[in-house]
Amino acid sequence: MAPASPEQFKDAVRQAWDESASGWNHQTPAIHNWLAAPTAALLGAARIGLGMRVLDVAAGAGDQTLAIAHRVGEGGRVLATDISPAILQFASENAHEAGLAQVQTRVCDAEDLALDETGFDAAVCRLGLMLCPNPLGALRQMHRVLRPGGHAAVLVFSEPQRNPCLGILMTTACRHAGLGPRDPFTPGGLLSLGKPGLLEDYFQQAGFTGVATERIYAPFQLPSARDYLHFVRTSASPIVQILNHLNPQAREAAWEDMEEQLEVFQLPDGGWEGPNELLLVHGMQPVG
Repeated sequence: MAPASPEQFKDAVRQAWDESASGWNHQTPAIHNWLAAPTAALLGAARIGLGMRVLDVAAGAGDQTLAIAHRVGEGGRVLATDISPAILQFASENAHEAGLAQVQTRVCDAEDLALDETGFDAAVCRLGLMLCPNPLGALRQMHRVLRPGGHAAVLVFSEPQRNPCLGILMTTACRHAGLGPRDPFTPGGLLSLGKPGLLEDYFQQAGFTGVATERIYAPFQLPSARDYLHFVRTSASPIVQILNHLNPQAREAAWEDMEEQLEVFQLPDGGWEGPNELLLVHGMQPVG
């Protein structure tokens, strides 16, 4: 049963990410390969450059945080925030190991950043906004801390039909867990912001101008469907949470069912390529 309130939902999300932080961080190379081009587009849309102050919302283990830090240089600053203290610790350690002293971290709820400081030149969120039960509230927080003329940019998954792997995972997990079909656009879900026009409308309601959207095809390329499921199982995905209450045998049966269905994306010449499409939405804090 889903949590009864946004607070309970966030507590469950925080706990899931805390428990999976190490696994997600271990998957950084695969995540980086998957999202390198979309991340470059995200940072470009936010107009990030040397010397800037940038807010990274729902930063996770900090793969994109490090990319931002390289763009702003030693004279810039990156503040990485996340609801999970455990995964944010990995972001801090990864920045330290990379010698990027311009990175700072702070545990924050995206919908209530609790930041007194404002005047950020840019704010970004990579594949995190759709997990917020109130994404409009999170966008309003990003808008609040930006300087006039500052830019915000967000990456989320697009429509369900353009992300069939996620649909297979969710439908199969719900069936094995004895749950009815879920509305993919329910707030807090992986595909919740994929409805055409929805995120643009939220940007405008939050006060951004010049709002624009780009579609980015971002296939997940791995040796096999089993490797993809290993990635899913070691992350704090909603799929893991749905199956958690099943006994081990029933849980394994669900994963085996998913693997069999996902093998449809095996390439004839070897390798596996799972289709994914992302939406990049960006806008500006008005001047004056």
